[in-house]
Order: sequence, then C-alpha cells, then structure tokens
Amino acid sequence: MKFKFAKMHGCGNDYVYVDCTEAPMREPEAVSVYVSRYHFGVGSDGLILVCPSDKADFKMRIFNADGSEAQMCGNGIRCVAKFVHDHGLTGRNPVVIETLGGLKTIRMDIRDGKVAEATVDMGEPETRPRKIPMITDHYIFVDQSLVIKETTIVGTDKETYHEKVFFNGTAVSMGNPHFVTFVPDVDALDLEELGPQFEHHRLFPEGVNTEFVQVLDGNSVKFRVWERGSGETLACGTGACAVTYACMKLHKAGKIGQPLNVYCEGGLLKVTYAKDNHLYLTGPAVEAFTGEMEIPDEEIAKIAAGLKK
Repeated sequence: MKFKFAKMHGCGNDYVYVDCTEAPMREPEAVSVYVSRYHFGVGSDGLILVCPSDKADFKMRIFNADGSEAQMCGNGIRCVAKFVHDHGLTGRNPVVIETLGGLKTIRMDIRDGKVAEATVDMGEPETRPRKIPMITDHYIFVDQSLVIKETTIVGTDKETYHEKVFFNGTAVSMGNPHFVTFVPDVDALDLEELGPQFEHHRLFPEGVNTEFVQVLDGNSVKFRVWERGSGETLACGTGACAVTYACMKLHKAGKIGQPLNVYCEGGLLKVTYAKDNHLYLTGPAVEAFTGEMEIPDEEIAKIAAGLKK
C-alpha cells in the first residue's frame, strides 16, 4: 500500500492526514497502528482520513493509535479544514465537516493564503448518561465520586477493611465521552498509572477520555488529558470543551460569552461557552510536513489480524 500524507497538529495533538476523496483506504485501522508508531512509522496520535460526504463538504474519519475509530477530535477537525483549504480541495470558508459526532462548522482564519487557526462550533454538551454513554443512576453526573480502585484488607485483628481511591468529577460528551476532574497540581500526577483506570472503568462501556484540571485564575485553567486508545496526548479539543463546561457548571472559571484560556501540554486553546449553549473552540492548525509512504501488504495484514483477535 502506497499513499501520500500530511503530518499536522493542533497544539501538539498530531495526526497523519490522507486525502481519500478519490478512493477509500483499505484497512484504515491497521494503517493507523502502523503510521502512529514513532520508531517504525510516522509517529502520531492516530490517522485522519478526509473523505467525500453526501451531508457536508467533507467527512472526517479518525482512528486512534490503537486502531479504534473515534467519533470526534476538536484539534483534528481544525487541521482537516486547513488540509482541504491549503491543498486546494475547496475554496469555501466556513466549511462543514461530517463526523461520527455530527456535523461541525469550521471558520478559518486565513493569513497569506494559508489557514493559521480555526474556530469550530463544537455544538452543545451532552450530559445525559445514556448518551455519553455512562452507566449510572444519576440524571446527570456532575461533581460526583468515581471510585477507580477498591482494595480489601484483612487486618491483624482479622477485621476486614475496604480502602477506596476515588476522584470527584463531571461526565459529559462532546461527540465522545469525557470525565473531568479537578486537582491541585496536574504536573504531580502519574497519568501512566491513573489514565488506564479511568479509560477502562466499568461505568464507561465505550471507554472515556479523562481531563485532569488545575484552575489558575478566574479565566485560565490548565489540564492534562488521557485519551482512550492513544494514552496521554499534548492536547485534546473536545477535552478542552468538556473542561470549559465543567468549569462553568461548577463556577470555577470562565464567563458566558467570553473565551476561557485552556492551557494544555501543547499550548493554548480558547473555548467560548455561548448563550446558545454551544461551545466554540479556537486554536492553531499546523502542517509539519508532507510525504509519501509505502507499507508492505503483509505488514498491514499482520496488524489487521491482530486487531481482530
């Protein structure tokens, strides 16, 4: 298999982009696993395909580094807008992109003929647990305890003790599921240990992206994110929107109609919670380089077989 690609990122949340408007890609799940490897592939958080759509200008398909398909990516979709504009696939501004998380409208800030940053209408936050999806009896899950570890200890007096590790947080979907928890110091966390415990929690049947948030002041927060299927990433656009929703809901930071500064490991994203209950995400879109790649068919077949086990 041979194809041309562009390596792009939004605040360090990086993907390999392929133009599939003329022909579909075979085994995209396996291709995503291959290209995402930093030592044997291109190195990325996953693969994004730019496809034709009968509902919008284009369709975005996004695959995580483990080959699983995601519904939506706020950083990724800004780069899709840059890809279709800068590579001459459209002259429209704004553009409408079809995703598994619905139709998204992206308005581009064009400088010297190229897209520098973009604003995405990310839609309304979804808080109904069955729509997130999350298994809970709560009508909405806001600032509630999530037990991530429970240990039974038999004491020297033969009494049984139960030790629980829990985080208070807020569950919300921005086209994909998120759990937002506030902590005193995000830099002190061991996400390699914590992240998988949230991602595979039994209350989230489709897994969950987890944002660990530190409030800096009334209009600024910073967060680290553990993304299902990819691990810790430098940024997450849907995550920044979930963070903004939780900040506003709990009165921790931000004001209606004004952009909240949301700092991630890869840079600054600005999210506005508008009066229409929509969240608008603004941030950079960067093309790092373009290239052509050839993957042996036997390697694709091997990875595909492993994913189907």
